Amino acid sequence: MDEKEGLRSRIKLIMEREQLNNGAFAESIGVAQATISQIMKGRNMPSTDVLLRLHQRYPDVSLDWLLTGKESGATNETAENDENFREYGYTLFDKDELFPSNEPKIQENRKEIAFKTPQNAPKSTVVQDVIYKEKRVRKITEIRIFFDDNTYETFSPSK
Repeated sequence: MDEKEGLRSRIKLIMEREQLNNGAFAESIGVAQATISQIMKGRNMPSTDVLLRLHQRYPDVSLDWLLTGKESGATNETAENDENFREYGYTLFDKDELFPSNEPKIQENRKEIAFKTPQNAPKSTVVQDVIYKEKRVRKITEIRIFFDDNTYETFSPSK
């Protein structure tokens, strides 16, 4: 697996863990949806800005793991690649099953539901009254012309 494919698969693992699609994931880390879409299609590699934003939003994700697929401090002989972890049923995000948390799991509602307008609702009409106010006629009383030698002339209309 090449570097681009490995990085993309690790980002996809994070998206699956968080149960987010491309758009929701992009919004969660503060990048454009097109950026994530191009990364997932293999057109672009994620920039350092994208990786740092991802790490800031999900601090439990190790930058070492994200970049290399290996945990920090792991050596080449002991580090497992993503396929081996999945083969044995382990992922980076597994919880400690020896000491499970007693807290109830609360599912976050991550889907946005658009409000629909009722189809039988009466349409309200807006009536606006336009009031025209008469302004009195304005007359020119004086015109001043300024010159580049710091002088000016004043013109007044004759009455």
